[in-house]
Amino acid sequence: MKNLKLKFFVMIFIVLPVCITSLSYLKKTIHRKIRVWKTLPKPAFKLKYPGNMAVIDYTKYGYFKNPGTSKYKYRMKKRRALINATGEGIKPSGYLVYRNPVLKKFSRLKRGTGTHWNYTKTPYHAKNFYIWATAVEEPGVKLFYTAEALKNAGHIIHALKAYHALTVFYPGSACLASNGSYVWYVGPVAIDRIRYLCRKYPELGLEFVDAWIDIKNNTDTNLGNDIVTVTPGRFIKRSSKPSKKDISNLKVIAQRGNGKVILKKYENGHWRMFVNGKPFLIKGVTYSPSKIGESPHRKTLRNWQLTDDNKNGIIDMDEVWIDYNRNNKKDKNEKTTSDFKILKDMGCNAIRYYHVPPDNKYNSKKQFNKKLLRKMYNKYGIRIIMGDFFGAYTIGSRADWNKGTDYTDKKQLARMKKIIRKLVLDHRKEPYVLMWLLGNENNMPGNYKGVNATRTRAGSQPKAYAKFLNECAKMIHKLDPDHPVAVGNLETFMIEYYAKYAPEIDILGINAYRGMEGFGSSLWEGVRRKFDRPVLITEFGCDVWDSNMKKEDETKQSQYHKGNWDDILANLFGTSGEGNALGGVVFEYIDEWWKSIKGKSNIHDNTKDCTMPFFDGHSSEEYLGITSQGKGKHSPWLRQLRKVYYYYKKTWK
Repeated sequence: MKNLKLKFFVMIFIVLPVCITSLSYLKKTIHRKIRVWKTLPKPAFKLKYPGNMAVIDYTKYGYFKNPGTSKYKYRMKKRRALINATGEGIKPSGYLVYRNPVLKKFSRLKRGTGTHWNYTKTPYHAKNFYIWATAVEEPGVKLFYTAEALKNAGHIIHALKAYHALTVFYPGSACLASNGSYVWYVGPVAIDRIRYLCRKYPELGLEFVDAWIDIKNNTDTNLGNDIVTVTPGRFIKRSSKPSKKDISNLKVIAQRGNGKVILKKYENGHWRMFVNGKPFLIKGVTYSPSKIGESPHRKTLRNWQLTDDNKNGIIDMDEVWIDYNRNNKKDKNEKTTSDFKILKDMGCNAIRYYHVPPDNKYNSKKQFNKKLLRKMYNKYGIRIIMGDFFGAYTIGSRADWNKGTDYTDKKQLARMKKIIRKLVLDHRKEPYVLMWLLGNENNMPGNYKGVNATRTRAGSQPKAYAKFLNECAKMIHKLDPDHPVAVGNLETFMIEYYAKYAPEIDILGINAYRGMEGFGSSLWEGVRRKFDRPVLITEFGCDVWDSNMKKEDETKQSQYHKGNWDDILANLFGTSGEGNALGGVVFEYIDEWWKSIKGKSNIHDNTKDCTMPFFDGHSSEEYLGITSQGKGKHSPWLRQLRKVYYYYKKTWK
């Protein structure tokens, strides 16, 4: 009897409170998890085998051999446990997808015919996933697009596991472009996708660290000579709220320039631009409006600084109007304004402009309307990123079109240097100048003849090109100590040559179109490691035309821009990112109708120009503007502002 009373006492006063406390804790934990998961997007379809682990610690299932070297490998020891942890569609458990009855819905699709490439970005998420998860394709490429399908379908956790598996098992995977001109490596992009998702969903409390894939000899189409150095990365826990760092007392350890525009590097390795002593974030737009019907291909495209079609003494771009209701006619409430006023209201503080020298066969003798440009700065606060093509499209070099600009040809170099010298002397004292920008994707990898799409030989003459860049940058610094010099690069190709042969370059300008996730650590971190200069994204953007739905999608265009701008902000001075971003230049202000591959400049052509990482998987070059010219009847004065314009107006202001 005493034992029974004792048991009752223990049950009531000891065990029961502990159970209640445990249940209460469990309830709170469950609710906490529910709150976290509710913030993630709702998946478009269900997975039958999602795996029993949210993220994978690969050291529990095997070991990494030679990480950080070109001899890296992952050796599995507990294959069955890893299969159970990962789930369907992901190595080594990719075969589980065949057990899912949903797959039968897509059994009519023939395997091995390449048709899976039609399902990279369709709105049919389940079909995208199952087709790619069972595709006959290079394993790493297959896994990347499987992860992409999962991400787009809202399976964020499963997508993270898929991207991570790629970096572990297939870090050097690549696919050849459809035209055979270049190779695209998916491993570095997978790392960028993981970090993007961790940044986008901080409630996951995850951070991806110790990840890097470096590929040497990646500018040719020969995969056999690639040297792939790998550290596959790992997930660590972090607070869902990013910590703020004290940046108020950082010491300056380096400075480029001593004039009106200077660049400072701080002890934490971050860079910052100062204009007239104040911090300056570049919020730029590529500005090249054109009248519908004009085309550089027919040599009819005029300089926007000089056109006055209604002969009233006012430059056309300074008397435009906004078609608010999009009825393609000017209503009483739609007052005349200026493009510069529209840009100022948006928060823009710089435009990118490329001049064409007067001695070139494609341009008139007069180039600049300084009165207009001074007004642009004095009244609207907009500066110019003053560019020179530096031989791109043979502009300045006057090289043979089929051979391209040759950076070993002394006569061509002398012509280009003379043009740059004249440009600098003509504008160095003007208040509207922000910086000098040399080239526009001249470094694009060349074809088999050594001439790239911009008609230069820079891709096959990297040393000569870099040396000439340095020579011209040095000349500019001597002529104009007030403004820095940037190079207009395509991606990060050839930056190792700049580090070795072009130390006079102050800013690395990069044209980059990597997708709505942004530009990724492979860009920001890669620049820091290989050529420690601040970075200006000199071109980024997305067209508004959805080639799948056959209509404009302003929401998706705006979302793409937001993802890119968020990535720039995440890598500014004082952030937890690389700290080498100076800002960005949106491409572009207004649709240009002359870019049609059909050669017609009076039709707004929505033809797919090329494969691009846009929301529909393609680019339609004539729809890249953040504003449009409507139906074209009132060109060059009518402006229709797209959603992305209002996104920047809210964000930049």
